[in-house]
Amino acid sequence: MKTLLITFLYFCAAAFSLEKSEDELNTLYASLNPQSISELFAYYHLYPDTLQGEKALKAAWKLMNLSREKEASLNGPLALPLLDLDAMVAFVNKRPYETVLKLTDEQLTLIENISDHLSNRALKGYYVWDKKSLIELPAREIDLARTLLLYQFEKEENFQDEVRQHEASIDLMSLQILAKLPKNASNKKKVEAINHFIFHEMKFRFPPHSLWAKDVDEYTFLPSVLDSRRGVCLGVSILYLSIAQRLDLPLEIITPPGHIYVRYNDEGKHINIETTARGISPPSDSYLGINTYNLQERTIKEVIGLAFINQASVSFQKQEFEEAVKLYEKALPFLPGNPLLKMLLGYCYLFTNQTKKGEKLMRAIENIAFADAVSKETTPEDYLNGKVSSEGIKIIFQSVDENRASILKKQKALEEIIKKYPKFRDGLFHLAITYLQLGRGHEATEILRAYHKIDCTNPTVEYYLAVLGMQRYNYVEAWKHLHIAKKLTAERDHKPECLRGLHHELRRVCPNPL
Repeated sequence: MKTLLITFLYFCAAAFSLEKSEDELNTLYASLNPQSISELFAYYHLYPDTLQGEKALKAAWKLMNLSREKEASLNGPLALPLLDLDAMVAFVNKRPYETVLKLTDEQLTLIENISDHLSNRALKGYYVWDKKSLIELPAREIDLARTLLLYQFEKEENFQDEVRQHEASIDLMSLQILAKLPKNASNKKKVEAINHFIFHEMKFRFPPHSLWAKDVDEYTFLPSVLDSRRGVCLGVSILYLSIAQRLDLPLEIITPPGHIYVRYNDEGKHINIETTARGISPPSDSYLGINTYNLQERTIKEVIGLAFINQASVSFQKQEFEEAVKLYEKALPFLPGNPLLKMLLGYCYLFTNQTKKGEKLMRAIENIAFADAVSKETTPEDYLNGKVSSEGIKIIFQSVDENRASILKKQKALEEIIKKYPKFRDGLFHLAITYLQLGRGHEATEILRAYHKIDCTNPTVEYYLAVLGMQRYNYVEAWKHLHIAKKLTAERDHKPECLRGLHHELRRVCPNPL
């Protein structure tokens, strides 16, 4: 409530008289959070010519210097004419999507000076301004925010100023977090402080599906995340990592398929930080699936490549494949040898009539299972063996929404391609999924059986056949496919929870007949 009160007063200052008696000023000052730089700044902004306002300003300055060995010098008295704090106050207290004036060079320099003790200043990447030099740096020297901001604003005439503006925002966030931590705070305490600040004070949230599904790149870019306080898993994880680099907090970066989160290794015990759910710590096993037996750990450098892949996915879905090629190629220096990147870039080469380049990448990953997967990707192999065309590959990536018409549209396109290429495995799988989405289990079962006859090494297909068999009271078939799924996953020493649950349920309704 205190924060809401101060924020309300700050944004209503232009509309209402804020003249207060001495007692009222003291009462309002006493209601401030003494560890909140933003509240103290806001109070000073409202009452700059009072003793309490001056006291708030001094307290805010002290908090900003709290984690320094020696207080930064202002080269003069702490006063509004010297610092012109109005813009800085608005910068600190900005609401989501609110436009604020850019900080002047003098203000940026001030923030940089009082932040020069932050740990990211020890990274070589913080002092680099050209992208080529950044690519050549080892992962341990990369400053994540600087690198991504340089790419974000590379076409801007005053790109350095844009980078500094957004770095100042992250610096101030970091100073605010440090203000609430004791000196030499443990890493666990730092995690708790960052979580509280990002998810409870600043209220960063996962955007509604209707927004991010269309503009996932907007909720990945660091400037957009800072401006809106909305971000997908990658966007908020990037912000979290940027702050962690400033607080000397070592974090591990984990990427289940289609997702990313960060975690802290506390003497062998993992504290997961789920950035799409206010920093909660789900069990690590919850990120595993039938075909996902391993959680990949990434480096800061690889995260940059993942940001380009995320951006490229938007162009891919829009079938703007030439733009997708450019973005995937930008990711290559940060993810050398990555099979997923090779596969996606290879597809886009095929779609842009660069067939030789596309087929070269397909051959490089033809018989390789991805590092986190039980079974290998089948489409590169099917394409090279003439079991699908490039047009058929496009169809499996055709997106659907909750609208029945979009599912039927994809279903029809898949049925047409399966007529031409009846052994296209991913085509069969995606066609079965469309029938499941429409609640038509019989048709889905027949299609998955056709897949099984072609290839019985996909644990996900075997699991679906087991579930559908049980639902249709065909317990012999259900047990058969469950055993296959368990055997395939066991080869990777993987015991998915969903298979254990299905086993128990099947045993309850029908003892194992096999």
